[in-house]
Order: sequence, then C-alpha cells, then structure tokens
Amino acid sequence: MSTIIRKIISTSKAPRPVAPYNQAVLLDKTLYVSGVLGLNKDTMKLVEGGAAVEARQALKSLGYILEAAGSSFDKVVKSTIFLNNIDDFAAVNEVYKDFFTKNHPARSTYQVGKLPLGANVEIEVIAAVGEVTHVPSK
Repeated sequence: MSTIIRKIISTSKAPRPVAPYNQAVLLDKTLYVSGVLGLNKDTMKLVEGGAAVEARQALKSLGYILEAAGSSFDKVVKSTIFLNNIDDFAAVNEVYKDFFTKNHPARSTYQVGKLPLGANVEIEVIAAVGEVTHVPSK
C-alpha cells in the first residue's frame, strides 16, 4: 500500500487565514486552496473599491499560494467564486480573465448570504501540482 502525502501550504506573501484553517493543503498532486478574500496582507483589511478590486487582490494572493505549492493559474482545474451580490458577476469576470487566460478551469459562481469580514468576493480553487499536459478537446 502506498502512502499519500498531505502537506500544509503557507506563504507570507498572502494574507494569513482569518479562522482555524490553512491557506492550502496539498494531497498527493492535488492542491486544495481555501477561500481567499481581497485582503491587504499587511493590514488584514479588505482593499477598498468594491467587488472588482477585491477580486483582483484575492487573485493576486491566490497566485502566491499556488506558487508556494509549485502550481499556477494554468494548473487550476476548478474554481469557485462566492459573491455578496450576483450583480458583480460581470465586473469580477473582467478581472478573472486577466489571471485565467487560457485552458480555463471548470467554475461555479454563487451569490451567498454573507461573506467573512463583510467581503464582496471570495475565491477558492483546486489545482494540480507537477507536470500537466493540456490535451485539446475533440
């Protein structure tokens, strides 16, 4: 029986968790990244400017977490976006496509009742770690 490695991923380049969880957990070659808010890592306060600005900050932080695990945006296989207001869907999409430029992951987007710290946006992903070969669909 082979052993599967479970590794906690943490980077000081992204905001620390605001509750008892980790930034990410790597299980074998699959990375599970916790929900990321648009927080300034130094002040631990949300960036000002609304959903699009928060989404950009969250995605920057997400990139640092992916990097710390040896992954990247092009290795994300599933993303989930939680919105305080579904009317922000288009604005967040405009920011999202700056980070996910090709081989887009599967994705779900939801309007939720309330997000931590009064955030407008929270983004979580599942990604691969290691060599990934993209095969075009037929």
